[in-house]
Amino acid sequence: MKPVIALVGRPNVGKSTLFNRLTQTRDAIVADFAGLTRDRHYGNGRLGKHEFIVIDTGGFEPDAGSGIFKEMAKQTRQAVAEADVVIFVVDAREGLSAQDHDIANELRRLGKPCLLVANKAEGMHDSAKLVDFYELGFGEVHGISAAHGQGIRGLVELALEPLALPEPGDDEEDDVNKPVKLAVAGRPNVGKSTLINTWLGEERLVAFDMPGTTRDAIMVPFERNGQRFELIDTAGLRRKGKVFEAIEKFSVVKTLQAIESANVVLLLLDATQGVTDQDAHIAGYILESGRAVVIAVNKWDAVDSYQREQLQRQIEMRLPFLKFAALHFISAAKRQGLGPLWQSIVQAHKSATRKMSTPVLTRLLLEAVQFQSPKRSGMFRPKMRYAHQGGMNPPVIVIHGNSLEHVTDAYKRFLEGRFRKEFDLVGTPLRIEFKTSHNPYADKDA
Repeated sequence: MKPVIALVGRPNVGKSTLFNRLTQTRDAIVADFAGLTRDRHYGNGRLGKHEFIVIDTGGFEPDAGSGIFKEMAKQTRQAVAEADVVIFVVDAREGLSAQDHDIANELRRLGKPCLLVANKAEGMHDSAKLVDFYELGFGEVHGISAAHGQGIRGLVELALEPLALPEPGDDEEDDVNKPVKLAVAGRPNVGKSTLINTWLGEERLVAFDMPGTTRDAIMVPFERNGQRFELIDTAGLRRKGKVFEAIEKFSVVKTLQAIESANVVLLLLDATQGVTDQDAHIAGYILESGRAVVIAVNKWDAVDSYQREQLQRQIEMRLPFLKFAALHFISAAKRQGLGPLWQSIVQAHKSATRKMSTPVLTRLLLEAVQFQSPKRSGMFRPKMRYAHQGGMNPPVIVIHGNSLEHVTDAYKRFLEGRFRKEFDLVGTPLRIEFKTSHNPYADKDA
């Protein structure tokens, strides 16, 4: 699973600027979940081939007694609990403050690996102000400038170094002998635990907890109709051992990591509450990750016909980007609709890992062009020559030709529909990439 880095510090030290630098975004919000306002923001970062999750927190005031500052302190403690390593950000221009001491004491109490970073340190590497920060007791002070990008790469290398990251590609495409990794994702209290318990009871399996990550992500192996699965539990289990009471029942990091680790994601909605912003954010992250997905609406037995009709309209309006996903209406508590749900999960996995031959893809491409040519752009009309598969989970189709940069989104959707129909791709995103041949004489003088 992706390692997690949390950014902690008092207000206005540049945490959000550093977050934007690490995630290469401008808005400081990648997954903004409803109910977590004014605090934790989650984003994806990358160092070479290694990816990681970054958590941006609000200004930390450990001794805040009430109001919004107390809530912000609670959120920051949650971020530290979810993290593999903490970057403690201080302000090199303003120097050491009493609040920095308070935060340092709190971080020592929480016991997470911590790097001390002095931001806004451009041109100050020999300054006496940097020396003062050694009082905090976190060893070396790493001077950076988040605004100018100075020292960022070295900082990330230091943060990831002790985490023993696996080499990318070590756990690539699943073969027939590997279990299908299934993550159940959704908001708190939509019935994830009930559904998992129903499955396990129905199949009469002995489940056990595999050694998980520091966030206690639980993988439950089980078998159904001769096929092996590995269920990734994102029900938000509390961490065992010494934990503070402020840890929430729902961890965003657990859900993001479970989605990244899965082959198929079951997005669980609550029929009694409709489709919320939080549901849409989780759905968007699933699509962004390229995972196969099945949508299930739980507690279907608890709503009347009018509510059912409204809910189906909400799904069409708020989740239009998941039209390719199978939709099921179930009751986990009453074990209704679970058989067809399993069929869609298996089908989604088969679609995501389907092999598509180059001759068939090329034939489909040429037939589609003959049926409807792409629009001309100025003097040029895109010319498509052949297609081949460029990856699985999600399937990637690479199309080669000339002037393909002029292919419209509408035509791309047209091609996607033809490919989906031929290969029966249900429940998985399909990515189409265009590669234009380069004219070797284009840059030469006549």
